[in-house]
Amino acid sequence: MMSTPPPRVAVLASGRGSNLAALLDARARGELAVEFVLVGSDKADAGALRLAEAANIPTLALDPRSYPDRPAFDRDLFARIAASGAQWLVLAGYMRIIDGAALAPWVGRMINIHPSLLPKYPGLHTHRRALRAGDREHGASVHFVTAELDGGPLIAQARIAVGADDSEEALAQRLLPLEHRLLPAVLNLLAVGRLQWRDDAPQLDGRPLLAPLLLAERGLQAAE
Repeated sequence: MMSTPPPRVAVLASGRGSNLAALLDARARGELAVEFVLVGSDKADAGALRLAEAANIPTLALDPRSYPDRPAFDRDLFARIAASGAQWLVLAGYMRIIDGAALAPWVGRMINIHPSLLPKYPGLHTHRRALRAGDREHGASVHFVTAELDGGPLIAQARIAVGADDSEEALAQRLLPLEHRLLPAVLNLLAVGRLQWRDDAPQLDGRPLLAPLLLAERGLQAAE
């Protein structure tokens, strides 16, 4: 009996690649059965590319300044991602807004991790904005990517309490370990086929996912 090959995954990242490292670690522990076929970046010096090279994963660095506009850059980027054979695309700290026409063929096959409890605080400086608003709770979200900035359907969230003495840096550091558990857990749901995109919406175990899953001590669970 032939075994089914693991899903092929591409990752885009702009920075040091801590979420990519978390994905690679989860795979090494046997918690994530995927094949990483490409790691791409808009920055040639991104740490994520060095992590991928060390793991013998093909890499791609494209300079947006070499293109006439954002759509041209994204068309080339996504053509190369498609050529890699990737079935899924993970945005793991990718800091560029993506042209809607380029991402359209990937809707339902692309996920993003964002450091806020979406729909709160799309975009940048999420920890600062949560503190300034006096929020008592903060967190991270993984969602399917659509043309709306950080606005696609939510899949799962991790939540932390905001302390009275929290700084922006402290809040970010406390949240990061939860991000590193959240993203692999969601990608695993995709890899094993439990999470699917049907009728323009996420489904879990064949049923519509009406509320984001929550990260608990033993993994993802349905919201109460």
